[in-house]
Amino acid sequence: MDIIIWTGFILSILAILVISRWHLGASLLTAALVLALFTMGPGEFSSLGAETFTNPGIVMMAMAVAMIPMIGGYMETSGQMDSMVSNLRVNRRGFLGTVPALLGMLPMPGGALLSAPLVKKGGEGVSPESLVALNVWFRHALYLVYPISTALIVSSYLAGLDVYEVIPTLAPFFLITLGLGYWFFLREANGKITGKGKFSWKGLMIPLMTLLAAPIIDFLILKGLEPEIRETALILAVMVSFILAAYFARTNIRKSWKIAKKMKPWNFGSIIFGMFLFLAIFQNSGVPKLIGDLGLSSLALCVGVGFFLGLVTGRIQVPASIIIPIYLGSAGVLAMYPWHFAITYMSIFVGYVISPVHPCISVSLEYFGVDVKGFLKKMAVPSAVMMIIMVIVGIIVF
Repeated sequence: MDIIIWTGFILSILAILVISRWHLGASLLTAALVLALFTMGPGEFSSLGAETFTNPGIVMMAMAVAMIPMIGGYMETSGQMDSMVSNLRVNRRGFLGTVPALLGMLPMPGGALLSAPLVKKGGEGVSPESLVALNVWFRHALYLVYPISTALIVSSYLAGLDVYEVIPTLAPFFLITLGLGYWFFLREANGKITGKGKFSWKGLMIPLMTLLAAPIIDFLILKGLEPEIRETALILAVMVSFILAAYFARTNIRKSWKIAKKMKPWNFGSIIFGMFLFLAIFQNSGVPKLIGDLGLSSLALCVGVGFFLGLVTGRIQVPASIIIPIYLGSAGVLAMYPWHFAITYMSIFVGYVISPVHPCISVSLEYFGVDVKGFLKKMAVPSAVMMIIMVIVGIIVF
């Protein structure tokens, strides 16, 4: 019986790793089906599926996550992002660190390619390898503390934690990430950047207000009203940013559909359903008990395997959907400790930001004319420093 369960689990992981290169949501749904075929009957599978697809929290999270790329699409199409960037009157180092981060606040397909021309424009005197590195590094740094980052929302939810519980433990690693990025990538940049035309507070504040409305309102509703279903705050907050972005874009149904075809919000929603269906089936499959019997240390699982899966998948959600359920099952708990989560998330993150299969990296390499070897050489030391820190902190807290 054990060999059958192991076979189903291994095949489900392979399904995630292979199919996620084309469609992450489909890979998770396929993996859930494969694991169910080997570990449970049709009745149990149907019951778990019904519970997942009718769970109000999961449905609202899927809807909110699907709206986020549409916000990015509206802001890109209307020129709000360009307006915000052109009115950032900062020095060259500040510009090169801030622009990728601001554009990284929304999961826009090809988002690194959107920031690449701006980075190249402001990166006079900086090597192409450093431009690729900082475009990727700073674009994703906010994933560590941005409360409506899809990766952070989903990963913390999987871990049985609230996003605001994990941000304080991720904050020190976020600051270290910024410090490493400055030391290894930004020090080459010198001088100031002068924006085009006359400075406009309106051109700066409207896009910033649109971007920041969601996390601010999410926090206020969550802490002030304490809704029974946590995702109520999330969907209401994201809806405000969505409405603001659509309003300032002066859009209509036809334009919205054109943006939707480009941004594919349904793909993001399918990720949520696939992830939680896989989690439910995994927890009822017998695999957690088998993994617990292996005696794999939490440090090896969360740091070593986390980094490896981040590297080979070029994703955060995929490794999180694999590692967190294994951790919970082997530890026999319903939620991770916040520091355990932070170490796991960071280890996945480091693998993710240097993965050659990460789309942001591939488009940045193409744009700046840098090969993978040059990029990895540039990223090797700061990534190694971060992983050494993860191992040291992991030894202390696990």
